[in-house]
Amino acid sequence: MSRRGVLRAGLVAMLAAACGRRDESRLRAVDPTRYAYGPDPSQFGELYLPRSGGPFPVIVVIHGGFWRSAYDLSLGTPLAEDLAGRGYAAWNLEYRRLGNGGGWPTTLQDVADGIDLLAVLAADGSPLDVSRVATLGHSAGGHLAVWAAARPGLPAGAPGADPAVRPSGALAQAGVLDLHRAADEELGGGATQELLGGGPDEVPDRYAVASPVERVPLGVPVVCVHGRGDTNVPLSQSERYARAATAAGDSVEVVEVEGDHFVVVDVNSGAWTTIVAKLPGLL
Repeated sequence: MSRRGVLRAGLVAMLAAACGRRDESRLRAVDPTRYAYGPDPSQFGELYLPRSGGPFPVIVVIHGGFWRSAYDLSLGTPLAEDLAGRGYAAWNLEYRRLGNGGGWPTTLQDVADGIDLLAVLAADGSPLDVSRVATLGHSAGGHLAVWAAARPGLPAGAPGADPAVRPSGALAQAGVLDLHRAADEELGGGATQELLGGGPDEVPDRYAVASPVERVPLGVPVVCVHGRGDTNVPLSQSERYARAATAAGDSVEVVEVEGDHFVVVDVNSGAWTTIVAKLPGLL
């Protein structure tokens, strides 16, 4: 089986296992609604709300899959359901990906526009506290989650600049946070080069805008949770980001957990318990 096939098989197996073990009482406590933020079929998100109360702090869930269209927001569904059962509004975000119109700059702009839609929904009466928004993403979604928190510092005219919603923190689950190193190491079989349309020497300005390690300081706290046994995205991705961000004055924590690339998105794992415990500090 190809490397991409192994990755997809692992994602599918993880998701199936998580779905089979989810707490049904939590599922009854949430109410997902789909909202579009653009005309493309991939420009939408699913909002999960606790049944009553509010306004709720918001967790933006951004799925991974090396930015490729073979993977979609169903990977984030167990996480969003679990979070809504814990009293958060969970915004499970879809975006255009490699193979269906994604890449530079559309993938980044979609994530930005999808997050900014939260301000519109709140103004229209959704019980969302958009002053308390944290981003949460796995793998390539971890890249997008931390990048989204860096949007206030982007140069004018860059995709995602001038945000309507400013996250108060970000949590990367095995995140791809140094795109230059990801390209050098051919993570995801060259997925970074596919995303940005070339290598760091070919399109350096794109790497400067898109790579979280290049955007420090963010000015908001970041937590990086990473499995020690991760062979898809090495722990060094989180470690390199943390060193650069800390040196720039940011608050960054790297939390190592036992397990592989997928343990951090298994809602029945100890890693997920650790993740959930970190979220209040990001809001």
